[in-house]
Amino acid sequence: MKKGKSYFLNTIDWYIIKKVLATFLVSILLIDLVIIIIDLSFKIDDFIDHQAPFKAIILDYYLNLAPFYTNQFGHLFFFISIVFVTSRLTTRSEIISILAAGISFRRLLRPYIVSAIFVGVLMLYLSNFLIPQLNVKRYDFEQTYYRNKYTNFQNNIHIQSASNKQVYVQRYDNETNIGYLFSEETFKDKSIIKKITAEEAKYDAISNDWLLMNYTIRTIDNKEENLERGSTMRLHTGLKPLDFNTKLFKVDVLDFNELNKTIDRETMKGSNKVAELLIEKYQRLFNPIAFIILTIIGVTLSCKKKRGGMGANLALGIALAFVLILLMKVMVASATNGNLLPILGVTIPLIIFSFIAVFLIKKAPK
Repeated sequence: MKKGKSYFLNTIDWYIIKKVLATFLVSILLIDLVIIIIDLSFKIDDFIDHQAPFKAIILDYYLNLAPFYTNQFGHLFFFISIVFVTSRLTTRSEIISILAAGISFRRLLRPYIVSAIFVGVLMLYLSNFLIPQLNVKRYDFEQTYYRNKYTNFQNNIHIQSASNKQVYVQRYDNETNIGYLFSEETFKDKSIIKKITAEEAKYDAISNDWLLMNYTIRTIDNKEENLERGSTMRLHTGLKPLDFNTKLFKVDVLDFNELNKTIDRETMKGSNKVAELLIEKYQRLFNPIAFIILTIIGVTLSCKKKRGGMGANLALGIALAFVLILLMKVMVASATNGNLLPILGVTIPLIIFSFIAVFLIKKAPK
């Protein structure tokens, strides 16, 4: 790496990037494999009892589960990869040679930062788009071959479907997606101007409408009242079966667009799930930044030869990574159950460790 060259990435940069990404790929695949084997050992009896096909176990369940664990453990194992690769380069005096050639430590960070950005963008895509789709298939498999099917025992369900609309069902059957004794009330100036009632309301997944059976529409205009009856009609309420199955409410099946729509709808309803949804959104958006922060910390801790060598670097690095992950969990819990704003619960750990990264850069070898 010659001083004065203006190439953004040169041969040594690509050498480091390949080392980091290859180490991360191998480590994350190994941990995924270990977790899958352990998970299978616990669930194999249930799979046999429910006669789950082997192909479905592999393709519909574990193949969809692997990206979830990759995202869950990505920070830790990327950090370990950074420490491992840098420690090896330091042990073989390659880092010392690069710095002795007149390359600044900040310039040395470039290939590491590029690797972190690449993995961070990949995790951004996984958490916001791919994993939610895979989770739907995974939960469907669990409901069929692992867990007992959920039955909705709730009665008298009230949902605010819009700012001026209230939906009610006396009972909802989650297996057939039918609500019994359905009604939708439309308000204006705190008065009911329209009320639709039906004996049954069945969800149509193709049109996203509800098919009403034996319906009545009562429209009130000042002192006049109009009444209409019929056998069937379609009604678009903006609601889906999941809105009635509150125990099946799962944030991790919503992609980024669906998550934003759900946040808007739950905010309008005054739901207590808003904080949980916002935390999920901010985690998906901001947690990839942790790859860059941990990369800087990992390189600065590993670029000096220490007594104990690579083992000492790995131990210190893993300890710091666990502190960050623990701090993330604590702050998220505070935001979920306390008065801390969701965005602060997600970003405070990143801000704290950003200061640690800046401090370590200043103390790094020049």
